[in-house]
Amino acid sequence: MLEATFTKNDRKAYWIIGIFSVVVFGVIVALGSFKLNYHPGFDVHIFAKFNAVINSCVAVLLIVALVAIKNGKYELHRNVMLGAMFLSVLFLVSYIAHHLLAGEAKFGDLNHDGLLDAQEKLQAGSTRVVYLLLLATHIVLAGIILPFILFTAYRALTGEWERHKKLAKYTWPLWLYVAVTGPIVYYLISPYYH
Repeated sequence: MLEATFTKNDRKAYWIIGIFSVVVFGVIVALGSFKLNYHPGFDVHIFAKFNAVINSCVAVLLIVALVAIKNGKYELHRNVMLGAMFLSVLFLVSYIAHHLLAGEAKFGDLNHDGLLDAQEKLQAGSTRVVYLLLLATHIVLAGIILPFILFTAYRALTGEWERHKKLAKYTWPLWLYVAVTGPIVYYLISPYYH
């Protein structure tokens, strides 16, 4: 096992992780009703594509980290997980930029008017239901997982290995699900970007 990187201070950690998680959640929720009226001169959906790539990389890193820990390569596991967290911060910045510049896209909105008429819904068919289910679970779990990721990392960085392991059993699969469904959601919605 590795030595602790930080001195344990649960009270301070709870406050920092709690405030950070609430602020991030609040910003994400607010993005749904806010769009900048600014055109930067390039296709702003490049951020969405970048986000799909980041999510794919995070998924790969999570799998590499699992293999590393199963093989007792603790330092590799720590470094890979810190890399996944760093990429997640980049994702968050890019996600905010995309939503501020592009706004919301609606699945099935072929004429890009922001509304779904009966013909568009019919044309989207059952794929729309699959998309909405994936999107809903992706969004809910992404909102829930952040504090768990941070607490799991905190337990590792303070050398509380048993508590880290117990949390990671739940955090890892949920984070992997969010990372895998992100690119799928992008692939399904990208034809409706305008």
